[in-house]
Amino acid sequence: MPPTQPIHRSLMVQQPAALTCLDAVSWPAGTGMAFRAFFATGTKPDSFTAGLPGAATLTEQRDVAGGLMVAGYQAGQGQPLILPFATGAAVVATAPADTALFAGLNAAILLRTHEPAATLRDWLVWHQRTQALQGAVIVNRIPSDDLAAALAPLVSDLGLQLVVLDCPTPLGQPGLGPESDPIYAPDAPGKDRMAKPAPDPWRAALGEQQIYEIAKWRFLAHARAVLNLDPSDILAPVAGAASVFDRALAARQGVVLLVGARTYPWRVRAGETPAFGDHICKPFDAATATLRWCAAPEVAGLDATWRQGRISYTKPDPAEAAPFYRCMAIRHPGHASAVLVPKTSLIEDAALLALADRLGHNPIRAPRSAPEPQSTSGRVAIVTTMKNEGPFVLEWLAYHRAIGVDDFLIYTNDCSDGTDAMLDLLQAKGLVQHRDNPFRSMDMKPQHAALQAAEGEPLIQQSGWAICMDVDEFINIKVGSG
Repeated sequence: MPPTQPIHRSLMVQQPAALTCLDAVSWPAGTGMAFRAFFATGTKPDSFTAGLPGAATLTEQRDVAGGLMVAGYQAGQGQPLILPFATGAAVVATAPADTALFAGLNAAILLRTHEPAATLRDWLVWHQRTQALQGAVIVNRIPSDDLAAALAPLVSDLGLQLVVLDCPTPLGQPGLGPESDPIYAPDAPGKDRMAKPAPDPWRAALGEQQIYEIAKWRFLAHARAVLNLDPSDILAPVAGAASVFDRALAARQGVVLLVGARTYPWRVRAGETPAFGDHICKPFDAATATLRWCAAPEVAGLDATWRQGRISYTKPDPAEAAPFYRCMAIRHPGHASAVLVPKTSLIEDAALLALADRLGHNPIRAPRSAPEPQSTSGRVAIVTTMKNEGPFVLEWLAYHRAIGVDDFLIYTNDCSDGTDAMLDLLQAKGLVQHRDNPFRSMDMKPQHAALQAAEGEPLIQQSGWAICMDVDEFINIKVGSG
């Protein structure tokens, strides 16, 4: 196995005709050269003209998520590219296509903002070991450090084909702060009380999605298959499944959908960098998923545009989707899990524990309470949260009392329709127990705070059966007498 030496490349950022060209790629074609040039978000098609003497011929102008890709042909090899801008002809420097580097290989594309070189090595090793990864283009969005040099001693034993592609211009969405800030963590509690971070286009969520097309035409067009994940994401192991690269090659349209679930550590050891193996918990109530893809370029078609979450003109079969884990402490370093997600929503996951074991990691486990004696009470209790539900309370209460529910523990917050006053009256009559929701003092979502507070209530502790439900939900008994 030859030693891995990361190849260092940079985007050909330039400003011809007062426009920002992120990169331009050329390759020999007959007696001339073909090219693709990629212009920043906001570039208009009327920035170019047709038939300008001495300039290249444009064969295509394509919108890519707000940016503009222009393609064409220029006669004569070894000549500088001259593009026909509306303001006149201008020279654009091009980089020669390096697609031979990854021809026939299982490759990946990674967009890196803050992840240390050691984390990138762990990512590469896992996917080499479990998916037969053979190479990667690592887009270094923060070129202030020499990532290629930092990686070199860490990956020299892997035998991978690696390219580090520096970006001399920011690729983030204007006006947004760094993507690692907790305010951008989907499950973070108390966002309304977080200070908005200062704009940071170097580290903000990706704005120039043309980077995927640039990587394709400059490096990956002839790869066997390409895996698109972030450095905080790893594919979940699936026993007996073919590699994701093999599956992409076999897929009808050459694309496999990747569906990500957010994962969290219970806690990272003090002074240690978060690792994939720390992530042993999932939120019990997380619903949204992150989408990425793995594609065989020549099966999917090179004209199908690559974007962050999808490839245009393809519809991968959801039944063939591959799962991956998004490791949130790596994505948002320096923050405790409780800042990124309500800790009361976290549950240990057996598959994540098994993954930590395969990674050779010893994570900090969630504490376990000693089992309490099971109540012998036959009482049935409901705990619920309400806000402005006054018109519906009496029917809901009457129905559940009629079918045999004994006790009701109701938490309210921010009511303006008298719901809380009505519940106080019902409590005075002995029909419910009413509490103010302590979510603000607990820095949690109202439902999570209510459930945690309810654990200390005698009404719940002494019940034989307890259920958490909302006022628009009714228990439907389909056995016995109903």
